[in-house]
Amino acid sequence: MFGKMKKYTFFVAMAALFALTSCEKVSPIGVLVSGTGVEDRVEMSRLFYQEHKGDYQIGYADGTGDYTFLVGGDSHVTTDVGRMDEMQQSFLDNEDMFMAHLGDIADTKAEYYINLENSIQKYKRKYADKYYQKFSDVDSEYDDGDDNPLYIDPGDSMLVSLDDIIYPFFPVVGNHDLTHNGWALWCNIFHSSFYSFDIYVEATDEFDHFIFLDTASGTLGQKQVDLIEEGMLDGDMFGRKYRHTFVFSHTNIFRPSSLQFASTFAREETFFLLNQFRVWDASIVFCGHVHKWDEQTVDGVHYLTLDSMSERNNPEPGNYLLRVHVKANGELSWEHVRMNYTAK
Repeated sequence: MFGKMKKYTFFVAMAALFALTSCEKVSPIGVLVSGTGVEDRVEMSRLFYQEHKGDYQIGYADGTGDYTFLVGGDSHVTTDVGRMDEMQQSFLDNEDMFMAHLGDIADTKAEYYINLENSIQKYKRKYADKYYQKFSDVDSEYDDGDDNPLYIDPGDSMLVSLDDIIYPFFPVVGNHDLTHNGWALWCNIFHSSFYSFDIYVEATDEFDHFIFLDTASGTLGQKQVDLIEEGMLDGDMFGRKYRHTFVFSHTNIFRPSSLQFASTFAREETFFLLNQFRVWDASIVFCGHVHKWDEQTVDGVHYLTLDSMSERNNPEPGNYLLRVHVKANGELSWEHVRMNYTAK
């Protein structure tokens, strides 16, 4: 059961991964060097996908068919969630379709993930209050009071709890998300390390496709390469042809300058990805990791690397978020979004 928003609805079933594994480690420069490994994360996603692929559904852009989405990354949440709150408030104020985060969302201590989850839960409730009708019968057997209030879904008038409502915050996993058993902490909130979903544009009867890759280990790994080649993320089971495809990765493809880290993908994987983005006819590939804005266009694919939105990395206000505008006629544009929060 999913709710109708003013301009569009959003509903997607994401892979929920329950098996948790040992910790990963990060070198002093932030490059993943050992640990659980991408193969295990991808295998868990594959097993879930095989069982639940029929549950995957789409977002829905009605009305004019125009929509926006917000992208940020490398928030490195610790004790101060001010920038994370600011991103979510911007999402609500602008009525974006969804938020995407490019990894390194927290610095992998349990207390930091508690802070992160509290921030997300606070804004999930604001999201529910904005787009759903609050149900006043607090005596219902399905209502847990303030912890899990009930709402009326405006799309189908069904009764849903706060836990049932999908909050459209979609991240990829980053290398800093994996140290100190961070994979277990990350999974507890976001569940799946790689996945895809579609948005249906009613005005033109077309689909846009969104692919989230697991590049936190600085490599795709053989399993992920195999599944990509097999078309797991293509959406072919629905027989859809896509107008736009957007790809989200933590690890960067290109080096913004000689002062930033080069990509950690092996050369063969870099060539594979560049070719795969052409196969997918990707419109934009979003990357993080290097904490520096960069824009490249290669073979018609736009590569946008975002700066870190962390107030510790960038204490002064600045343009650390990106808002993408998708028009019904297929036209794309993007704008930098200023963040004003400074650490207390």
